[in-house]
Order: sequence, then C-alpha cells, then structure tokens
Amino acid sequence: MHKLNPEEIRKDFPIFKQRIQDNRLVYLDNGATTQKPMQVINAINNYNQNSHGNPHRGAHQLSIRATEEYDLAKEKVRKFINARYIEEIIFTRNTTESINLIAYSCGKKLINKGDEIVLAISEHHSNILPWQRLVKENGGILKYIYLNEEGRISPEEIKRKITDRTKIVSIAHMSNVLGTIHPIEEIIDHAHKMGSIVVIDGAQSTPHMKIDIQKLDADLFVFSGHKMLGPMGIGVLYGKKEILEDMPPFLMGGDMIEYVYEQEATFAPLPYKFEAGTQNVEGAVGLGAAIDYLEKIGLDRIENHEKMLTEYALDRMLSLPYVSIQGPKDLEMRGGLISFTIDDIHPHDIATILDSYGVAIRAGHHCAQPLMRYLDVPATSRISFYLYNTKEDVDLFVEGIKNVRKWLGYGS
Repeated sequence: MHKLNPEEIRKDFPIFKQRIQDNRLVYLDNGATTQKPMQVINAINNYNQNSHGNPHRGAHQLSIRATEEYDLAKEKVRKFINARYIEEIIFTRNTTESINLIAYSCGKKLINKGDEIVLAISEHHSNILPWQRLVKENGGILKYIYLNEEGRISPEEIKRKITDRTKIVSIAHMSNVLGTIHPIEEIIDHAHKMGSIVVIDGAQSTPHMKIDIQKLDADLFVFSGHKMLGPMGIGVLYGKKEILEDMPPFLMGGDMIEYVYEQEATFAPLPYKFEAGTQNVEGAVGLGAAIDYLEKIGLDRIENHEKMLTEYALDRMLSLPYVSIQGPKDLEMRGGLISFTIDDIHPHDIATILDSYGVAIRAGHHCAQPLMRYLDVPATSRISFYLYNTKEDVDLFVEGIKNVRKWLGYGS
C-alpha cells in the first residue's frame, strides 16, 4: 500500500492557497467540518449550471437529470458503506436530523414506560437530547455506559448496562472528544442478544475508516457529508430495510405520499416516505463527488496516514510537561483526534492565540457537557486530522503551543 502524499492532495483544495498573517494555514478542526476539494466544488457547480431541477416531480429534462443525479449519489452512498439495498439509504440534513428522525419515528414506537435506552457518557448532545425528550414523553429510562480511566468502554460495563429491558442502544462509533474507537461490534452483538436495536453515530468514523455496514450489523447508522469533504446540509441515515419499513414517517409533506384524501393519507415506499419536501440535490451531488474522491485515494491509506500523524503528535505533545491528553494513548484504540489541556491556560485562550499563527483548532465542551463533567474538566482543546494534514502542520501546532505559553507569561 502506497503512502498518500498530503502536499499533493492539498493542491486540490483552494482554501490552502491562502495564508493567515503570512503563515501557512494549518487546519486541525476536521472533526467539526472538513474542507472541500475542487472536484467537489466543480461537481456542485456543474449540477447547478447544467442539471438543476426539482427531482421526482417533473417530466421535463432538467427534472429528469436532477432525479438521475440524486439517485446516483444515493447509490454511491450505498456502495460506500456496503448497504444491501438502495432503499436503505435516506438523505437528511445531517447526523443530528438523522438521530432525531430515529428517536421520533422508531423510538416513539418502541419505548414505553419502564423501557430502557442506553447511551455512552461520551455522546455528543445530538445523541443525548432527542432521547431525553423521548423518555420524558414516553416514560422510558435513560441509562449511561461509563468509561474507564483510559476513556474506553469495558466488556463488563456493556453487559451491566445493556439488559433484557433495553430497547435501544445509541452510541458513537468514535468519540468526538476523546477520539476513542468504541468496541461497536461487541456492543451490537450483546445488544442483539438482549433483543435491542442499535443506532450507531458514525459522524466521526465514516470519513476516516472503511465502513462495512453488513459486517457491522448495525440496525441504524448515521453520518454527515460535511465531515467527509462534502457540503453542509446533507446527511445520511442507513437503516435495515425491515426496520425502516416498520417505522412511521417523521416529516409530512410533498414527495413522501402515495395518496392523500381529505381526512387521511397513505405513504410512499422506502426511501421516499422519509424524504418529505424538495431535497438537497446539490448537496447529494457534492457528497457523491466526495465519496468518489475518498475512494480514489483509499480509506485504508487515509486511516494509516492519520494514525501516523496522531502518533507523531502524541509523542511531541507528551514531551511537554504542561500538556495533558484526554483519552487513550494506544493508537489501536483511537482515531485521528486529540483532546488536550494546558496547565493554567483556558482552552479558548489557546485556540485564539493559535489562530493568530494560522493554526485552526477547536476549544470548548465540544457539545459533550456530560462527558466534561465526568472527566472533571470544564473544557478541552482539540485537534483533528484528515488526509491533507502533514507532519509540518503538527510541528507548527506544537510551536504554537509553546508561543501560547510565552504570550501568557509562562515561558516556553
């Protein structure tokens, strides 16, 4: 397997031609959103210039072309995650909307008084709030799987929390704060033995590793386009066909109906019953182009590149006595994302000062306040890698950390 060349890849991304205060742009906020290559930008522009129409609704050529582009993008997603049927792919706006759809549609049907929903304490708010609302409305019980000192989920905790009273387990494949890759296969296997369905938040994993949804055996799986070189406003909900067919629609309106009468209606088959209203066709086209780009490079190469950068960054950061790393140190247990704190310096100050050097990172609670309380830290700083990042980016980031210390009077 050939190593990828991030400097060559950067040439596809026009944003990296700019400089910040005469410094190279070091973009280390990929866990929040990724940049777009010209191949994606051009695909969106080409659609808007030559094929823009309302899909599924017209007999004219532009509508037909828009429908073809939309359906082609859905087929690319199906192949990308190795789903069995194209009907199992639902387009949404993002991971958040996908989880809300599942909680409202599937959750309302499954959860009655005393039924349990199990999450990990490390979940993003998007995978907490919809379930909180559901249990308040339906009388369910929300339980949390807690992490060990390494930021991992133990086999004992899985078996202790997921019981025969558990109806839904909803968990992130990879933590957006700790970078921990959770033992998803083990969780899914045990949950299925207990009779529970499993929802996997793949927002942080899908852009960085090969997903085989049939091998994984997740019941429902969600992710966002903008975290994998695609545009904002396009997300994916995968569901096993038999589960989706049993779920009532979430949003009502045009294009998701079969027949509408004065007092009742019947709904369209999958996937259309979950795609009410005019869809984001240009977003779907952009996501399809992003998938083409990632597959041309190879997910295995991307994952190996990120592991190399993560190892290099951890070695350099751990050599600084005032830096503390959150989450596992073992590379086999984490993805290309590192959360950290610096003694006596608030994460927002770190991010602001680094930005003056052209280094873009994340700082705050990362939409994971329950995890912050569990870790007993108010906030962290976070760097996250992608295929266009380099060792030079890591070096500039580490030098920036030293400058943060100087700026605030702590020395180098």
